[in-house]
Formats: sequence, structure tokens, C-alpha cells
Amino acid sequence: MKPVKIAVLPVAGFGTRVLPATKTIPKEMLPVVDRPALQYVVDEALEAGIEHFVFITGRQKSAIEDYFDSAYELEDALQRKKKTTIFDELKSMQPRAGSMSFVRQQAAKGLGHAVWCARDIVGDQPFAVLLPDVLVQSKRSCLAQMMDAYQDVGGNIIAVDAVPEDKVSSYGVIKPKAGEDYRDKRLIQMDGMVEKPAQKDAPSNLKITGRYILQPELMKLLKDQEAGAGGEIQLTDAMARLMEDQSFHAFVYDGQDYDCGSKIGYLEAVMAYAKIHPDIGEEAKALIKRMAGEGS
Repeated sequence: MKPVKIAVLPVAGFGTRVLPATKTIPKEMLPVVDRPALQYVVDEALEAGIEHFVFITGRQKSAIEDYFDSAYELEDALQRKKKTTIFDELKSMQPRAGSMSFVRQQAAKGLGHAVWCARDIVGDQPFAVLLPDVLVQSKRSCLAQMMDAYQDVGGNIIAVDAVPEDKVSSYGVIKPKAGEDYRDKRLIQMDGMVEKPAQKDAPSNLKITGRYILQPELMKLLKDQEAGAGGEIQLTDAMARLMEDQSFHAFVYDGQDYDCGSKIGYLEAVMAYAKIHPDIGEEAKALIKRMAGEGS
């Protein structure tokens, strides 16, 4: 079983759910308190031991590449003005040289196509996929928790969390293996996924969160994967094919996820991260409480 050292981050999307803010700013670069949403996802992966990041980008996404580069003028100004705290913080967040690759998707053909664009860098190695518009707040990073599970069972692992049963029709959920009692378990064998099922037809209430550990054989399947829902190449379709030959487990992680691709989810994430910020946390809590008390 090979270790997982590569992460694929699809960042080519238009961010249509949060327009007009994303007309000129990549949705992944929208600030959550004092740093882009994307930085939280990268930090999550670094904590899990990821050594190389593959960003699948598109037009008007150059701000992402620039963000992870050195900013010589800014750094020089900070040093000259003796602003050592923020200077040290910026330098600590700068990635190791050569640890990031940027690949153009060129056409919006779906998540499966975006992941396939990383095939030459992934090669024959297992890899993680992190959807950057989903933030997961947890004591130990979501992907790090998944890595622990991967060490136990190998194969392919999908992060999930439980939602109220009357909400399952809003999500993609996993189908546990026949006879598998999934309730109160952290690691569940699975044999399928269902997109937005009716409540009465849902095979579980475990929604797919946007974190995956996948084996390299998936890339071969994505190469000839036919277009599915929405006329796009769907990652879940290729995963379903791979499931016929390889084991898949759903992993129930500890933490709370926030969908920054939606306006209300983004607002929720800002408040959640503001409340735990080391500098402004207490003030943020008081502000949120005061505004809630004001009502409409």
C-alpha cells in the first residue's frame, strides 16, 4: 500500500452561486476572516502529510498561482517597517519550492475531467482530491483523519457525515454494502453512491463531503468515461466503475463542513472561523451575539 503524498484541487469553476463577487475574483480566493478559503484547504492537506499539490485551473485564475508565490515588494516593505509578525506569518505559509503544479483544464467538462487533467503528475500513485469550496473545521484535519483510516484498510475512501433524514434529497449519499449496519460506525464498506435521492429511497443519510482518497486506476477509467449528468464527465460515475474491482469505504469524520460555494454557506464559514480566530475570536462572538439579538 503506497502512501498518499499528492493532492488534486479542482479550482477551475466559475463560482456562479456567489456571483457577482466571483466575476473577477476566483471563488477559492474569497477571504474567510483574514486568508483565502483555499488556504484552509491547503493547510488541511499539509497536516495530513501531502507533499505535492496539483491545482486544476482555468482562465482568470492566475490570482491563485500568484498567491502561493513570493511577493518581494510586500515582503521588503514589511521588513523595512519592522512588521515582523505578519512577515513571519506570510513566510511560514509560503509553499516549498516545486511542491505545487498548475494545470489548465481549458474547458468546463466536469469534475471527473478536471481530476483526469492531473493524470501525468499523479502517475501510478494514490492521491487525494479536495474540493476547495468545502471547508471542514475540526481539531484534527479531515484529510488527516482519513489518512489514519487509509492506513487501516487501504483502497479508496470517501469522507461523509450524517445529515437529518429529511434533508438527504439535497445531497449525494453513499450506499452501504448489502447487510452493512452503518449507524454508529466510523468506517463503512460501500458499494454505491446516489445523487439527491428521495427520502424514502435513500440508502443512507451519509452525505459525501468533498474529500476523497483514490487509487490511480481511476485515471484510466476517467480517460474513456462518458458524459453523465449535465453533459459533464462525472467523478462519481468513474468511481462507481472502479468500485466493481476495488474496495471503497466511507469515513465518518469528526468536524463541521461549510459550503463556501453558496452565499449562505460562505457567510456561515466566515462566522465560524471568526469565532475561533486567536486575535478576534472573543470580539467576533460578541458581535455575532449582538447582531442576533437585534433581529431583523
